[in-house]
Amino acid sequence: MSRTDTEPELGEVVQYIADSMAFEPDSYNESYLDRRVSARMRRTGCEEYGEYLELLSSDADERAALLDALSINVTSFFRNPEVWEGIRDVLAELTEDSRTVRCWSAACADGREPYSIAMLARDDRRIDEGAVEITATDIDAETLGEAREGVYESTRTTDIGAQLEPLSNPNDHVDVSEDGTAFTVRPAVKRMVSFEQHDLISGPAKSGYDLVLCRNLLIYIDRSYKEPIFETLTGALRSEGILTIGKSETLPRTFRNKYEPYDRSNHIYRRD
Repeated sequence: MSRTDTEPELGEVVQYIADSMAFEPDSYNESYLDRRVSARMRRTGCEEYGEYLELLSSDADERAALLDALSINVTSFFRNPEVWEGIRDVLAELTEDSRTVRCWSAACADGREPYSIAMLARDDRRIDEGAVEITATDIDAETLGEAREGVYESTRTTDIGAQLEPLSNPNDHVDVSEDGTAFTVRPAVKRMVSFEQHDLISGPAKSGYDLVLCRNLLIYIDRSYKEPIFETLTGALRSEGILTIGKSETLPRTFRNKYEPYDRSNHIYRRD
């Protein structure tokens, strides 16, 4: 596939996405969009952007497949386990006085992050699980439907059992199929999490959260949209609330005076 002078051709595909599909591409950086579109082109055998654009305009199934590809849903239970050890300490501290502790998992994808919070609260005796209240949001309604189901399967590249190793007894939190490949989140864990659709850029403001997790989204976002997202995240936190971002992400310079490190190595920050 030629990549010579591709920007105008990619731009036409992106414009079609903006005009005709339930997705707003402007907030995503061009390299991310190009990778996802190019992957679909390879799967469908299209060699040029124009050819793929014709396919998109005539094939509803391909439009659905592209929307799924564009949705950022790469996740796992307890992704970066060392970070979750830091979150253990955060939850233990926040629940010391047994007041309600409100947590927000932003851009939660298929639900493994918010369920990880709930499982951790139930697993660690230092944490008052009854005080933990979790809201999980994502822009993708279909992905949220899958999250509510809470069923996850191991594959050749995804070992759910290994993902749950940070727990002292994973069977307290999931039911495992007889062949050991399907894991269903138990009702007691599900009850701790409330899922809702929300757009971090244009959605309604949120407030009053003690802990906000927004991990591994910002690396895909165009620089001009990062500050509005941090406005949303910062506005959602109460004074001295805790923000956790991805290991490869950083606070924008204009927000660094609003936070102090709680656990710098794991990118956990306390709002001033």
